[in-house]
Amino acid sequence: MDRKKAIKGIFASALVIKAAKDTISSLSDTPRAFTRNEQTSSSDTSGLRVSEQGYKHSVCRWTYSSVPLEELCEVAIELKIDSIELLDPPDIKKVQQRGLHCAVANSVPLSLTNGFNDPAYHAALQKEYSELIPVLADLGIQNLICFSGNRRGIGDEQGIEQCAIGLDPIVALAQKYGITLVMELLNSKVDHKDYQCDHTVWGVSLCEKIGSDHFKLLYDIYHMQVMEGDIIATIQKYHPYIAHYHTAGVPGRNEIDQSQELNYPAIMQAIQGTGFTGHVAQEFIPTAENKFDSLARAIELCTLK
Repeated sequence: MDRKKAIKGIFASALVIKAAKDTISSLSDTPRAFTRNEQTSSSDTSGLRVSEQGYKHSVCRWTYSSVPLEELCEVAIELKIDSIELLDPPDIKKVQQRGLHCAVANSVPLSLTNGFNDPAYHAALQKEYSELIPVLADLGIQNLICFSGNRRGIGDEQGIEQCAIGLDPIVALAQKYGITLVMELLNSKVDHKDYQCDHTVWGVSLCEKIGSDHFKLLYDIYHMQVMEGDIIATIQKYHPYIAHYHTAGVPGRNEIDQSQELNYPAIMQAIQGTGFTGHVAQEFIPTAENKFDSLARAIELCTLK
């Protein structure tokens, strides 16, 4: 079965989201289901959905890893999502061929636990990032993810010092190529036990230690709600250090609907209020039978009217 027929079959019973530019302003407060719009060419990426306030929408590839990338591209185009992210170079090329962007590239190899806070990994990480950064620059990538690594007994101040030592030459290279390294804030309470960059103030301290606009934070709203709460005030206070945002529902890391505790429209309003013009990426793990319907509703919820 070809992709168009497959997607049409998946969403045959859903309501149609109009492709016209005035759709967003005309949507009611009732969530609408996603369906393929047969009036819109799947190769037409003009008018990618961008909030009137400036930030753009992205989706993390790994949360839809059960579907082919080509199918996710079709859905992203239909929903006016600007980016599919956390991709390696071969997949970056594939989404770019469809007129989409990759807001944040994966590091290769991806390791959350063995990071820059441990000098034992500095040489290997510096080699990997030094080889990857020029490749990503040729692809026009602006952000590259990185991780602190697990503590393994390393204190907070020591972790900052050792991260800075390991990152300094990589950040200098990234600056040369116009790329920003973004370190993700993750919770160490539920999902990533012992991870060091688990509080905003720790990440901000590292940003200040490195002192470059080419090193910033990936603020994961789900993870920071689990660790510290106070999401809106934190964003308002520390937004100059944040280059990218991820979403998910709390608890559970699933849909961002009324089944969870975070008020995403209010959070999006706070992000808009900082003047942010980067990407807000959906990183929830969909539980609904219609996974793309969950994505459509999340994009609607995170688009300010």
